[in-house]
Amino acid sequence: MPYAEVNDTRLHIRQNGSGAVALFIHGFPLDSTMWIEQLADLGDVRRCIAPDLRGFGRSAPVTGAPLTMERHAEDLAAVLDLVSAEQADVIGLSMGGYVALAFADSYPDRVRSLALIDTRAGADAPEAKAGRDAMAVRLLDEGRASIADAMDTGLLSPDSGIAVRARLRSMIESCPYETIVGALAGMRDRPDRTAVLRAVSVPAAVIVGEQDAVTPPAEAELMAAAFQDATLTVVPGAGHMTPIEQPVAVNEVLRTLFARTAGATA
Repeated sequence: MPYAEVNDTRLHIRQNGSGAVALFIHGFPLDSTMWIEQLADLGDVRRCIAPDLRGFGRSAPVTGAPLTMERHAEDLAAVLDLVSAEQADVIGLSMGGYVALAFADSYPDRVRSLALIDTRAGADAPEAKAGRDAMAVRLLDEGRASIADAMDTGLLSPDSGIAVRARLRSMIESCPYETIVGALAGMRDRPDRTAVLRAVSVPAAVIVGEQDAVTPPAEAELMAAAFQDATLTVVPGAGHMTPIEQPVAVNEVLRTLFARTAGATA
């Protein structure tokens, strides 16, 4: 199933493995290729599914409407329906974490476990909202390369190698302008979902890069403390893109999380 027709759009989907479903949600302005190491390594314990969200990657293009976190969550619920999965282990990075929380808010019974990676539960502060609007303007004035330049230095650990940097830039510089603008608006307007953390009763994991300057470890600590049953892992040698900077460490945490849902079925 490389593609799925859901909710008036066509999503591209990467998958590997069999059994209970693990749903991987990528960040902004990235795509499902950020999860390649997770899909390859964890297929022995889960059917790993990583969609390109609406408008991203190889999914169908979008127009000018904001890409809300709730809309993405609806699409992902439809993907689970197509693969006959009542529940999934839900994993989200950065914007993908916002989507994961929207999914947990709207479909709590469909979450078997929840992993939030380099993300936050709170809404944007006024200065962050203004920053997203400024990024949209800069995108149109200066092009995607300007966004990639800023993210290259802002998202990665200083020790990240050239291959990781190249991979990040490939994802950013291939993202359509309309998608970037729509996603910025959707993230800007998302609500505070701190209360969702407290409502989640299934096993959870919070993972953060030790050098993450965007959503720093102190913020991850607050999220982990809000859950009823969560672990916190601070990963050395990683910034905001922990799954591609330190995939082995992330995969170990996810494997342990999945084991805490023993007896899981699709």
